[in-house]
Amino acid sequence: MSGLEVRSIDYVPLDERHGKLWHLGPLWFMSNAQIATLAVGLISITEGGNLIWSLLAIVAGTVIGTFFMAFHSAQGPQLGLPQMIQSRPQFGYVGALLVWLFAYVQYAGFNVFNSILAADSLHTTLHGSVKLWVVVVTMVALVVALVGYDIIHKAERVLTYTFLVVFGIFTVGVLVTLHYPAGSFDLGAFKWTPFLAQFGVVAGYQISWAIYVSDYSRYLPPDVTVRKTFYWTYFGSALGGIWLMVLGTLLAAWAGKDFETIKSINAAGDKVFDGFGAIVLLFAALGLVSVTALNMYGGSLTLISGIDSFKRVRPTLGVRLLTIGLTAALSLVGALAATSHFLENFNNFLLLVLYLFIPWTAVNLMDYYVVRRGHYAIAEIFNPHGIYGRWGWHGIISYLVGFAAMIPFFSVGTLYVGPAAKALGGADISLFIGLPVSALLYWWLTRSIDVAAETRIAQAEAEALEQAAHEHREP
Repeated sequence: MSGLEVRSIDYVPLDERHGKLWHLGPLWFMSNAQIATLAVGLISITEGGNLIWSLLAIVAGTVIGTFFMAFHSAQGPQLGLPQMIQSRPQFGYVGALLVWLFAYVQYAGFNVFNSILAADSLHTTLHGSVKLWVVVVTMVALVVALVGYDIIHKAERVLTYTFLVVFGIFTVGVLVTLHYPAGSFDLGAFKWTPFLAQFGVVAGYQISWAIYVSDYSRYLPPDVTVRKTFYWTYFGSALGGIWLMVLGTLLAAWAGKDFETIKSINAAGDKVFDGFGAIVLLFAALGLVSVTALNMYGGSLTLISGIDSFKRVRPTLGVRLLTIGLTAALSLVGALAATSHFLENFNNFLLLVLYLFIPWTAVNLMDYYVVRRGHYAIAEIFNPHGIYGRWGWHGIISYLVGFAAMIPFFSVGTLYVGPAAKALGGADISLFIGLPVSALLYWWLTRSIDVAAETRIAQAEAEALEQAAHEHREP
């Protein structure tokens, strides 16, 4: 049991900081470089866009969406805290439950999709019941999540090296052996609606990682620079995302109406040599297991944060085991009960995630980089009657106003198209509305915050914070 990680939402003391900054690169590369990401690259093709504009939308969406998630990564080493607990200074001790609920739903949604996709891959290659493979995938991911931070980092590094070989060969095969419809590379065939739909889903997918990032950088020493932390996270995530999304749009353009994720990967792989499709799918299943473990780990941290808002939690190994087990059980039930209807609407799910987290990421980053400039009284984050209050109305109001401003611009397939989106022919530009509205409103509402006073409190509480961390209790 001594090999299991004990820490959860609590502060990581300075003498426990470890790891190398470059480890963030493989972790975020491999987190994105799995075939659930491939499904993100389909929407433009399915909505009538051509191949070249789909590729450009993927690159543009990744470049912009990854920018935000990578800036969150730099918060981990500086604060020594997981990502979602950092929402308390903006939203309050209890008010942060708003975003934690959305985060937990996201973890559950992605885990259902990932475990079903992994089970289908294993069913196609090794046969057996899909539901049995769902159970196997969930159990293996559970073990990885239980061991915790270090094994997750190590697993992603090993998978990255293997990925470069397997998917390198597969990608060359896709580029060389597949043929695409006439007009696929016609720059004159631009259509706003599929381009912006693809851009929005891609940006949303990358921003959706923002709720994870500090979880996997918080053990790094604080003397790593913000700039280098940003670069390793940004380029790892962006390269992995672009690679798989581009593969997705290439396969969709080639297969047309016959496209099915598992079936098309298998068929394209077998064009390289017989049986290679099965090798690609087996490796893809391992990648999906690893990202399912990430979701269980992050879901556990979010669940503990939520419980702590009602009853202070002593961050022990037992709490980790209980919440990871519960998160895994919920994922398993969801995957076993899911229908094809859920899978068909994965892109709609991604858009909804984008809508929910655009205002949050705007508020959180504005607070960290502009308002407080990285200066937080960390012990006060765990104090229900501390300086950050129970309800952070500055953050809550900024979130709700930003979200409300986005609604007219929403375009979610057949579910809902707002009046502004209709006027734009179905194009979705809500991302460009929610970000500035929430960020600027938060900045305006927080002009009176006395950051210097908060910094003095942090300095006065620093020694007690380290002591509490060594005793595995909240300060």
